[in-house]
Amino acid sequence: MANVTTPLLTTAEIAALALSLAHLGEGPQAVTARRGLRRVFDMLDLDDEVTASTLDTLTTPLPPDVARRARTIASAVTGRQVIRLHYRDAASRVTSRDVEPVTCLVHRTHWYLVGWCRTALGIRAFRFDRIVAVEPTLVPARPHRAERYLPFQRRSVTAA
Repeated sequence: MANVTTPLLTTAEIAALALSLAHLGEGPQAVTARRGLRRVFDMLDLDDEVTASTLDTLTTPLPPDVARRARTIASAVTGRQVIRLHYRDAASRVTSRDVEPVTCLVHRTHWYLVGWCRTALGIRAFRFDRIVAVEPTLVPARPHRAERYLPFQRRSVTAA
């Protein structure tokens, strides 16, 4: 049989797989899948601290309460539906916001929901561990291209 090389996963594919695994818990399939994802990361030969901490977060299960909210969020991203977040900010203030979810991502030690906040009228990143509750609204969300809304990516500068 001939050797077949498969292309590496894209960043979006890795994030989607990791989110799916993060809210699966500690079951045997989830543990095996996380080990496989870790092997994919090991093949990437990345050696900076930000990447290392991000990869650890990607392969660590979410706490059960956060995982339940993550499933609701993932469903809303896939179904393009507005969700209502009850969110505790860094100053411990809790607000309710209607959000058009765009994508989920990990940066260092935290998972984030990136979405268009209808309250703030702008794109926001919400840390999963600060989301107190999430409710589906069944209201359709406008389509948003995830790559336009990633807060931690480097922006290229173009000359005018």
